[in-house]
Amino acid sequence: MTEQALSDLPIILLAAGQSRRMRGADKLLEDVDGMPLLRRQANMACMVTCGPILVALPPPPHPRYQCLDGLGVNRVAVRDAAEGMNASLRTAFAALPEKTDAAMLVLADLPELTPDDLNTVLQAVDLNSDNLIWRGATEDGKPGHPIVFSAKLFPEIATLTGDDGARAVVSEFEDQVELVTLPGSRARMDLDTPEEWAKWRSAAPV
Repeated sequence: MTEQALSDLPIILLAAGQSRRMRGADKLLEDVDGMPLLRRQANMACMVTCGPILVALPPPPHPRYQCLDGLGVNRVAVRDAAEGMNASLRTAFAALPEKTDAAMLVLADLPELTPDDLNTVLQAVDLNSDNLIWRGATEDGKPGHPIVFSAKLFPEIATLTGDDGARAVVSEFEDQVELVTLPGSRARMDLDTPEEWAKWRSAAPV
């Protein structure tokens, strides 16, 4: 993929989940690096691409909308967000500009991902190769995020239902997936409960 194309690659940020395991709190509004996690992730995307950034959100009104104020992102309401992750995928990919060659998918709840991680995956993308998916992986080889999908797979994503994410698509085309190793476990490290957040913060360097 050319450097110009890489710099314009759209990024989709999935942020329409309900944080059910947080017992009333919203994990995407937890403070990370001095700001709500969702704003941090959106800022990260803005640092990586000049292309459109689409943030899949629950139907308004919702506090997540306000935490994105002032950022150059497109807030995409997922009307059937309660269905699960695949409603967000269908809605966000359908909102991509026409003639998009590929798009990066980032989960909003991975607090250790960095702009360098996103760039590392982007630099691995070669749309002239046989691969159709490029995804971040942990140091020990476990697949994670971010994930770049070739536009050839957009029709597959448009038919997904339920809450399995794009696992069915990745599984079907597993021989055309390139894993891109990222440091540590940050390609998969999410925090779903208050206890996990407390443990993570207690281990963070001062």
